[in-house]
Amino acid sequence: CIIQKLIQGKKMKIKFINFEIKGDERVSLIAIEELKNIPFEIKRVYYIFNTKPNVRRGFHAHKNLKQVAICVKGSCKFLLDNGKERIDEIVLNKPNKGLLIEEMIWREMYDFSEDCVLLVLASEFYDESDYIRDYEEFVRMVEGVKK
Repeated sequence: CIIQKLIQGKKMKIKFINFEIKGDERVSLIAIEELKNIPFEIKRVYYIFNTKPNVRRGFHAHKNLKQVAICVKGSCKFLLDNGKERIDEIVLNKPNKGLLIEEMIWREMYDFSEDCVLLVLASEFYDESDYIRDYEEFVRMVEGVKK
């Protein structure tokens, strides 16, 4: 189930996926399935952990790659920017809530809790040529796409 939210009156839509928690009194379980509760085929999975205090990560956008970020333990914050609007503080702190990040969205992750484990599901294999690592170049590309 994808939930779209308008954050603080901004027009940029933030898309969350709420995963169904299954289990019983002994355990909680979440199943992640491509093309079911994840809206793309999963080609790569990675996770970030042991992030040092005051470290920010990301600082890039992707031309084609889509991702779902899930904070399976602890918490962290995201900044998302579509080249026109920026949402500075999106908190991930529940293992049953995923943040869908579409292509051509600049992202930064920060304020990682000491115990944070951030799981990321990606629609494509790693491809350095898909990255846009310069913010000004990203904005120029967005403006070119919109014309």
